[in-house]
Amino acid sequence: MQSRTFSWSWSGFLALMLMAMALQCARAQDLKSFEQKITTKVLPNGLTLIVCERPEAPVFSYTTFIDAGDVNDPSGESGLAHMFEHLAFKGTSEIGTTDYAAEKVALAKVEEANNAYEAEYLKPVGRDPQKLAELKKAFVAAQAEAHKYVIPNQFTDVAERAGAHGLNASTGLDETMYFWSMPENRLELWAWLESGRLSDTVPREFYKERDVVVEERRMRTDSNPIGRLVEQFLATAYVAHNYGRSGVGWPSEVSQVSATEAMEFHKKYYVGSNVVVTVVGDVKASEALPILEKYFSKVPGGPKPEDMTTVEPKQFAEKTVVIREQTQPFYIEGYHRPNYRDPDDAVYDAIGDIMSNGRVSRLYRSLVRDQQIAAEAQGFSPFPGDKYPGLFAFYAVPLPGHTPTEMRDAIHKEIDNLKTADVTDEELAMYKTRSRADLLRGLADNQGLSNALAEYQTRYGDWRQLFLQLDRVDKVTKADIRRVANLVFTASNRTSAEIDTEAPHASEKKDGGAQ
Repeated sequence: MQSRTFSWSWSGFLALMLMAMALQCARAQDLKSFEQKITTKVLPNGLTLIVCERPEAPVFSYTTFIDAGDVNDPSGESGLAHMFEHLAFKGTSEIGTTDYAAEKVALAKVEEANNAYEAEYLKPVGRDPQKLAELKKAFVAAQAEAHKYVIPNQFTDVAERAGAHGLNASTGLDETMYFWSMPENRLELWAWLESGRLSDTVPREFYKERDVVVEERRMRTDSNPIGRLVEQFLATAYVAHNYGRSGVGWPSEVSQVSATEAMEFHKKYYVGSNVVVTVVGDVKASEALPILEKYFSKVPGGPKPEDMTTVEPKQFAEKTVVIREQTQPFYIEGYHRPNYRDPDDAVYDAIGDIMSNGRVSRLYRSLVRDQQIAAEAQGFSPFPGDKYPGLFAFYAVPLPGHTPTEMRDAIHKEIDNLKTADVTDEELAMYKTRSRADLLRGLADNQGLSNALAEYQTRYGDWRQLFLQLDRVDKVTKADIRRVANLVFTASNRTSAEIDTEAPHASEKKDGGAQ
């Protein structure tokens, strides 16, 4: 009688158990059950409202999702989408001011003074220093006059006194989001506040906020070696598409955008057809929708802004950026890949998970645990955005005594393994388990669900795609991973960037010793 040998491991058993648990949880939160809880309505102005009834606690969370971000900044006006996010917290004609009629006149004078100052400042020749100083003085005085009517932070104060929690916003390359949570009995107050800042925007304290954004750029990019490297990395990887521009804005542009330009951006992109508002929590659609319609119908209508038509041309040669300075070494590389609508989108997610998700991932085990050459190593995708074709990126932080070149070689070895041999059954199973678990974790939180519903409604025109994505995950095969790896991870499609640590100069060593 022939005996059989069975292969068994705790890790494989754990993967199967996690998969079974996730599937069991998913049945309780499947598409059909959510369809019974969610009501969708498109208003005459084109704005989409989504209400999800979830009465577990007497609170609700909301998301306002604007289908416009840094990538939509007009040429020469980088940083404008981010600027408008700041502006949205400054109030309206009804909140944030002691006398809007007088403030409106004062703000017009601020804009006139700014235009006069910038016209002189931007003269290529013949700039008059004395006149420039006088115009700057007049500009500062006009701002001070307008500020007399401002009630600082009244918008956020009203919201927070009414119980708003997690009040925040974010500007990404592809979108702008506003969100917070609130007691359910404050729904109408929230609708008044949120619809007001969408439809009744005032360019209050614009130039004060512009200075804040300029300082943000200085801290995050100009004074941050990795920030500078990544900015140059993207500018090198892209030659045509706006993903290659600075998200926070180029210094000469963000420091000169005007309130007039911000209001033009608002007029174009903050229209109903470009906005999705989701509410998740202890609300009844039959009671909430009349309130939401009353307020959000005030948002201007109009056609949805045209989509970007610029297509990044195929990269045909490897590109490299090297920065040499006295700081921590760093390595990053990226490969062009399609956007989120590509049939292989879930395959890219699988590669990212297998290469980088946790201590069992290939990059961690190889570079951090086994070779002990890196403090951190990961791959991630898409970067910097997903609405348009982005990059699949890898990075590593060398440990002392090791170099970016070692990081590059070690990462390439792991990429080659993907291209020449199938991933294991266990790796693929764990990716699918984690994908399902990540979705369930997001659905468990009102704010997470609100954000996801808004994003999927915007990106696909139907929030149901949030659940259907798991079908695409389940279909990923080992052959798909090898095929995509060989298609995308090629030298001619690669852009890399590194910081090479430079030794201190002799004079600096001497000065350091004297201290």
